[in-house]
Amino acid sequence: MVIWVTVQSLFYVGIDMTYLRNSIPSKPVVQDSELTHAYWQNAKEGRFVVQSCSKCGLKRHYPRFLCSSCLSDTFSWENIELKGSIHSWTVCHHAFHPGFIEELPYCLVTVDMSESGIRAMGIWRGHSELKIGLKVTARFDLTSEGRTELIFF
Repeated sequence: MVIWVTVQSLFYVGIDMTYLRNSIPSKPVVQDSELTHAYWQNAKEGRFVVQSCSKCGLKRHYPRFLCSSCLSDTFSWENIELKGSIHSWTVCHHAFHPGFIEELPYCLVTVDMSESGIRAMGIWRGHSELKIGLKVTARFDLTSEGRTELIFF
């Protein structure tokens, strides 16, 4: 008989995890590609860029090879304003990857970005009470592990 025990289950039943701290994997790092390179490079420099279809003008985020409206494969990168309003949020109590266990709980927000028509998800670091429609600002933070995170406040 095999019994699967996760680090999270040990945490929730109150078992001391001190000895496990060094065995928890680090957080995943973005795997840069030809498609996403411009997005991540701009994010590291604090700019939020989205693809704009060269044929129909549809803006899209996250980076994709084809436009979902006209299926064109040509696009340009467009800088968008780092402001928006909250569409939704969720408080995460379970880590999707073991590297995030020590940050639990954390809040992810989905934001309708101003003027661009796109929706983005990031980490909530604000001090206001969350509510639908709350005006927020975004920034990109570069972590000590080399990851770039989209932060809303």
